Amino acid sequence: MGERDEPGTIGRRVQQLRVARGLTQRQLAEPVYTPAYISTLEAGRVRPSDEALRHLSERLGVEFDELATGRSARRVTELRLRLTEAQRALAVGEAESAVEQYAALLAEAEAQELPEEQAAALLGLGECALDTGELADGRRFFEEAEARLADAPLPARVPALRGRAVAHYLAGELRYAVYLLESTIDELNRGGLHDPDALLLLYASVIGPYMDMGAHARAAQAAEFALALAPQSGDPALVARMHRSVARTLLAEGRLAEADASLAKAAELYRGLHLRTELANCHWMRGYVYAQNGELEQAEAEMREALHMLSATRATLYSSQLTVELADVLHRRGRSEEAAELLRDVLGGLSPERGAVHAAAAHRLLGIIAEDARATEQAEEHYVRALSLLERAGAAGDLADLCRLLGDLLRRTGRVEAALDAYRTGLGHRTAPGTTTLGPAPAQPPV
Repeated sequence: MGERDEPGTIGRRVQQLRVARGLTQRQLAEPVYTPAYISTLEAGRVRPSDEALRHLSERLGVEFDELATGRSARRVTELRLRLTEAQRALAVGEAESAVEQYAALLAEAEAQELPEEQAAALLGLGECALDTGELADGRRFFEEAEARLADAPLPARVPALRGRAVAHYLAGELRYAVYLLESTIDELNRGGLHDPDALLLLYASVIGPYMDMGAHARAAQAAEFALALAPQSGDPALVARMHRSVARTLLAEGRLAEADASLAKAAELYRGLHLRTELANCHWMRGYVYAQNGELEQAEAEMREALHMLSATRATLYSSQLTVELADVLHRRGRSEEAAELLRDVLGGLSPERGAVHAAAAHRLLGIIAEDARATEQAEEHYVRALSLLERAGAAGDLADLCRLLGDLLRRTGRVEAALDAYRTGLGHRTAPGTTTLGPAPAQPPV
């Protein structure tokens, strides 16, 4: 029946409920037990059997679990129902509402000493923080969620681990983000823990760090794995709503186990719905590959599809990053004014702590556009800003390319010594051991 409270705690609970209902010990005991047994039980001198607790819970009008543990199974199920409501709010982009719901649910789960529900609420708060760009708060929520799940199997801890990695990535800590994601993927695959949802989360999340570190082959492979693992459903929001409605009906009828099962299905579907952010990264990756191959029309289509998916979930920070790469495609298609307008709009939402690599990419592209327009001073200013951001993030491949652009600009304007310094800086970053290389690729999933 699971863990229950000590006899003394159960005894006091029985006495309080009996007195509140105006029952004597004899009335509570009959017809199966004696008043003396009830007296001994209330004094905490006997551990009641399951049969005795069932009798007492029926007489007192409470659930077995509430009498044995002080926690109502009904209240726990109702709490899980409200967790799916918060998941729905987050999945459809209502981050502010989701934050309020998750905060209230966390307090309630802590009051009832429910670690799994506490972890679920903390994960929700972490995801909300990622969507709104509050990375330090997000990292803290994910760390707390992981601590609540310390004894759970690895697949159950994956969302918290992935959340931590994404927070580090968005803060510009690329190598540590890759380490967290790859080591978790490797542990899952080598250990035979082939959980499709967990692997999908991890593969989709590692694409961005791979790309920014120049590990394009790994990024492409991760994108294909993620798309192969992606769950297929016609309208997950609709099906999830149906399961929530069913759960409410079952809960009203007292069929708690069946209600819990329906809520578990709804929660899974909402997780899948929230994965639109992750799956958008896969379209983003495909767009990048098209752009690398010079297939710019297809690249723009994939990136706009990814941007549409991200906008639907109001993932503002990811949308800003993708907009930078879309602007690059537009520039290459001869639409430089449109590209520059996008970049100027998006730079307000990026900073050294929030999307440093893509802020640098925006400045780099604005520099190129300025050079094309013969605005040399403006181009140099953008390149220098980009250089500072990339040095902080450790994005060595991008930094080397930027040093070449800056060096060429300085050379053309007659500043040969400054140009040589820029070239040397770029060569040093390109050849420094360990800056652009990764360890062995993680074990592959059984796709």
